[in-house]
This record gives sequence, C-alpha cells and structure tokens, in this order.
Amino acid sequence: MNQDYIKPDNWSIIEEGFDAERVKSSESLFSIGNGAMGQRANFEENYSGETFQGSYIAGIYYPDKTKVGWWKNGYPEYFAKVLNAPNWIGIEIEINRENFDLAKCKSVSNFKRELNMKEGVYYRSFEAVLQNGVEISAKITRFLSLDNDELGVINYEITPLNGEANIVFKPYVDAGVHNEDANWEEKFWEPLEVKHSENEAFVTARTFKTHFTATTFMQNAILLNGNSVSQNPTEIQKTADKIQFSYEVKVGNNETVSFQKLGGYTVSLNHENTQTAAQKVIAEGLKIGYANLLENQKLAWSKIWEMSDITINGDVKAQQGIRFNIFQLNQTYLGKDSRLNIGPKGFTGEKYGGSTYWDTEAYCIPFYMATKDQQVARNLLTYRYNQLDKAIENAGKLGFTNGAALYPMVTMNGEECHNEWEITFEEIHRNGAIAFAIFNYFRFTGDYSYIPEKGLEVLIAIARFWHQRATYSTNKDQFVILGVTGPNEYENNVNNNFYTNYLAKWCIDYTLEQIEKVEKEYASDHSRIMSKVNLDKGEMAQWKKVADKMYLPFSEEHDVYLQQDGFLDKELVKVHDLDRSQRPINQKWSWDRILRSPYIKQADVLQGFYFFEDHFSKEQLEKHFDFYEPFTVHESSLSPCVHSIQAAGLGRMEQAYTFYLRTSRLDLDDYNKEVEEGCHITSMAGTWMSIVEGFGGMRVKDDALHFEPRIPEQWEGYSFKINFRNQILQVSVEANETKFNLEGSKELTVFVNGKAVLVEPNTLVTV
Repeated sequence: MNQDYIKPDNWSIIEEGFDAERVKSSESLFSIGNGAMGQRANFEENYSGETFQGSYIAGIYYPDKTKVGWWKNGYPEYFAKVLNAPNWIGIEIEINRENFDLAKCKSVSNFKRELNMKEGVYYRSFEAVLQNGVEISAKITRFLSLDNDELGVINYEITPLNGEANIVFKPYVDAGVHNEDANWEEKFWEPLEVKHSENEAFVTARTFKTHFTATTFMQNAILLNGNSVSQNPTEIQKTADKIQFSYEVKVGNNETVSFQKLGGYTVSLNHENTQTAAQKVIAEGLKIGYANLLENQKLAWSKIWEMSDITINGDVKAQQGIRFNIFQLNQTYLGKDSRLNIGPKGFTGEKYGGSTYWDTEAYCIPFYMATKDQQVARNLLTYRYNQLDKAIENAGKLGFTNGAALYPMVTMNGEECHNEWEITFEEIHRNGAIAFAIFNYFRFTGDYSYIPEKGLEVLIAIARFWHQRATYSTNKDQFVILGVTGPNEYENNVNNNFYTNYLAKWCIDYTLEQIEKVEKEYASDHSRIMSKVNLDKGEMAQWKKVADKMYLPFSEEHDVYLQQDGFLDKELVKVHDLDRSQRPINQKWSWDRILRSPYIKQADVLQGFYFFEDHFSKEQLEKHFDFYEPFTVHESSLSPCVHSIQAAGLGRMEQAYTFYLRTSRLDLDDYNKEVEEGCHITSMAGTWMSIVEGFGGMRVKDDALHFEPRIPEQWEGYSFKINFRNQILQVSVEANETKFNLEGSKELTVFVNGKAVLVEPNTLVTV
C-alpha cells in the first residue's frame, strides 16, 4: 500500500497532523531550492526525533574514498559526494526555560505543512503544549530566493495562548555537519574562521581535498506585534565551527513575536572573498526587506510557471503530481550556470552522490529545451563537452586508446566516481545517451552550430569507444558487445544487450553522417577537428564495418529483439503472477535471485524503441511492449514514464494513465518506499514527457511539430506550452478538440494527426 497522507490540492503539497513516523519523508517532499542551493524541510527548532538533516550547495562536492571489499583495476579512487553543507536554518527556542521540541511536547495540534508551489514558499504552522504547560501557536515561513540565489529567508512567529511567556531565540550557524552516507565517517568541512558583528554572524569553512570555500551567514531581527524590536544578542557562544546568538523577549498573552533570519552561502566558485560577498548579500537583503523579498519570490515563480506550467482539469491528484514534478525540476536547475547539472536527488537528499548521470541527456534535456530557451539545453551539452578530456582519460583507465571516450556513469568534474563494477565497467550505454542528446538538441532547436563547434568532437570520441568495445565473432560473422549492463540493472555482465548494441550502431552511423555534413558545410571546422583528433578515412571505414555488421539478438519464435543473449533461458513468470508480498523485489530478494529472474527494473529494449521509434513500426512496438512490459517491475523511477508514452501511442489510455500517475506521484505516494532518502528529480522530467509526448503525442519531424492528441477519460482537459525555436505555442486538449495559441508575430505550421494546420499569432485555432 502506498502512502496517502499528502492532501490533494492543485497548487500546494499539504500535510495535516503531526506524525513522527512521517517526518523524514516530509523532509524530502517539502524540500526547497533555487538552483544554487537547497535544503530538506528540517525543522528550524531542535527536534529529538528521527530526522535527516540536509542542506546542499550546487557544485560543491567531496571525493569520498572508494570503499570496496575487493579492489579491481579501473575502479575510480573516490565517489563524489554532494556535501551536507553548514546549517544556517537552525533556531533553538526556549519558552519559560524549557527547550522547545515537538517530539517532547505534551501535545501538538493543528499541525500543517504547506509547500506552495505557485509561490515557491514553504509554510508550517501548529499549536503545542509544552511540558511546563505553556500553550503556543507557531507560524513559520521559509523560502530560498530565486532573484538573490545566495539568500534564504525564515520568518518564525510564536504566539503564547495561555499567558505571558519569556521566549529565548538561539539562532546559529553550524559547520560541524556530516553526511548520512559517508564511506569512512570523515568530516568533510574544515573550519577556517568564525566572525560576528552586531546581529550578523559568519562561519567560513573549506572542504577537505577539493578546497571549496564557503561562508555560511546569518542576520537576525525581531518584531513584536509587527513592530521592530531593536536588540543585539544577549549572549554569544562560539566554537571552531559554530556560532550561536541568544535573544530574550517577553511576549504577552496573544501577542506575536516574529524572529526573522536571513541566511545562505557565498562560495569560492563565484567569489574571491566569500565573507565580503556574504556581507553584501545581507546588505542587499536588508535593503529589499522581508515583505518585498517574499513578493519578489512570488513574482519570480509566476514567471517560471507562465512558461512551464501544465494544467489538468478534472483530476486534482494528477494536477498536483505534474506541478510537483515541474516545481522540483526548476528548484534543482535553472540553466544559469554551465558548470552545474541535475543530480538524481537534486537538493532533497544524498543518495547517488547527487552527481550527474545519463538521466540528464535521456530525460531532462527535452524538458529544459521546451520550457526554457535553447541556451539552457546547450549549457547541458556544453557541460559534457567541457569534460571530454576526462571521458577520454576514463576510457584510458579501462584500456581504450586513440582518443576513445567513455563518459562516466556518475560524475562531478568529468571523472568517473561510481564504485560498483557492474555499473562502472559495464553500463556503457550511457555513452549513447550523450550522443543522442546532441542529435535531439539539433532535431528540436534547429541549431546545428553546436555540432561543428563542439559536438562533433564528442561524437568522434564516442564512436571510437564503440569501435574498440565491439568484438568480432567468427562464429556469428558479426560484431558483438560482451559483458555489459543495460538500462535494466537487474541484469549484469550479459552479452549483446539489444539496447546497447543498437545504440552503438546508431552512434557510429550518426557520427559518420555528421562528419560528412560538416566537411561539406563547415570546411574550416572540419579541417580543425580532423587535425585535432587525428582521424582519417581508413579509421572511419573500420567504424562502418562494426556498425554494418552489429549483432542484434532476435527471437524468430516470438518475433522480438531479445533483451540480451539467453533471455529466453530464464523462468518466464510474469509480474502479475508474483505474490505481492515479494514486492519490491529489490528489497525482498537476494541479488543472486534477481539476476536469475526475468524481471526488468526499467525500460530496456523499450528504451531503444523510445529513442528510435521512427526506426520501427507501430506493430513492432506493440509486439515488444506486450512481450516485455509483463516482466517489468518498474522499480526504477525512470521506468513508468517511457511505458506511459508508449502505452498512449498504442491507444491504451487506461494503462498510460496508470503509468502517468505512478511517475507523477512516485514520491508523493512513495511507490518505492524510499522517499525519506530524497525525491527522484531526474525522473520528474519523464512525467512532463508523459503528458507532452505521451498524451499530447508531440514529436519533431522534418523541422515541424507534430501532435497526436489523446486524453485520459479521467480528465476534462489539459494544456501545456512549448518553446519551439523561439516561438511559444500553447496546446490545449479536450475530448473532442485541440486548440493552439501562438505568441509573437510569426506564423507556424504544425501537424495534427498528420494534417497540416497553420497557426497564426495571437489567434485561437481549433482542430
């Protein structure tokens, strides 16, 4: 049974009632971020119950030394951890000499959390009775500014309900933090300096090994019944890595005291002197003021929603789900900085190291291309180009030569930092996703300039890898790829994974096509690149032999491509015949049993049919879908979206809708029973794809937008916007009609169910 405590609401994530068992899950679900930093929804005040404290700074990491029982040549030396950053949100509170702690109160009532996604603001409120009998109500507002992305804001209000109370606020900044999943229980932050001035405090610390410097700061103010109380701290406590102020206020019955705290980080990635920068951030925040900072936050989010919102009429849970996904994607990455990328957990947790995976290219780029401008997607491609030398170095460690590149499964700076052999050495299909993203970027944006400027070098290095990784089989008289893990990570060290082999063949063919095009149309770039990479026609001819004779496992009996050699030797028991008590199998079964089973973690063969659907007929898709989906347990967050898109394309709307709900509410309803570890950020882009590509049927063919609109029977209508080559098109779908509205001054021809439709600017066109 999935969790079901989040209240349905179109624009907010809402929890009502305090339950200690839900605290860690809610810390994930109510997380906030602004692209530069983020934090789990930890309580500001002390909490002695179970909690997972987490604040994170984009781009800051630590090389946690690899910990394995048996070292293998080629292993990365470390695993890049996104660090738990120094804590600036903390405010210890004493009320009539008792430490306030929700876990120790006599009672907590009317507890409510609300993450208002429309505003980008996190609210919390409750009433509590302390052990000393004091009754209070509290309202807390917190947000991380989009406009001033080094600044966060807290407004903590307390109202005594049964008499006067003496309240002591003890705000602090603490760099003595640790990661939940550190391999060696090491501390990652070295304190450098702790300073304070009046109501401001600064803790400057540096990461060990990577030597990132961050100044964590706070500035405090008190208001009583809305009026400013001029007060400096009555006590200051300092250690090497922490500073804490104390402010004492007498608050009458039914009076309200507001403690306002500005905090955040300034880091050496962006500043030479992080402390001076922090002082400027505080000064700017004070100049703007709390009320205006809050209004500016709402305005900034309204601009994001103006382009990226998807509306769904008639289904609140579906609406809440898609907005939660879009909200988290925008909290995690806004495309401002090409040094950054999209970690699978974003700013909601530490699992997976928080680094960059192939998820970005396979799932996230389509969302950012269509809802931002093309420069944001280009920045994500540039991120990989800037790490090409490291990818070549990674391949070299595994024995590849001549400029062959293997992009890392997990990375922060281009180096591989995943330390499971079946992933590090074998899940090489990730290389193909990098190449596919280059193709997909040009297909959608029409911007070919990236390929001669940067992309072709990446394609050549990837093609060289596939050429060397393939083995000629004299038995088959074809090229095979041995010892791999496909997208289905419930299979390891298999031979001839269809998806991997097909992707390798495509990568080589596509690279050869681009070399020819660049030679004809960008002669100077072609000369520069060929000279730089030392590529000649003889080597390219060897690539072509591999692509032309690539082995693809196929079953004549079932008329399907096989996931890998030997798949039909398994005991082919379908998922619906498994006892529910055995699910999820990754938590109930041994790894040995999983590897011997036919069960598929996520789309594998079907991932290939998703990427290259134009290469196959609808009849082939249907046959493969019907063969593989019954063995798919969908225990990867990346699984439901692909299946939803394909089910919709096959006209199976009820199944598509079920998959859509699973992908959109994967975390809200905790399908995989792990949300307390953090949310599944990159898969959230797949939720967007499920609607736009699945229900909307949007494709780009021959430089034009094509739609095959469909609608689940549970919905009255839905709408989305697409930024297609700098033209903003709104698409609104109802049961019997589809409407188009185009912004700007230039007309656009789209295709609906194969028929051309001219859409003129600012004119509603109904089909």
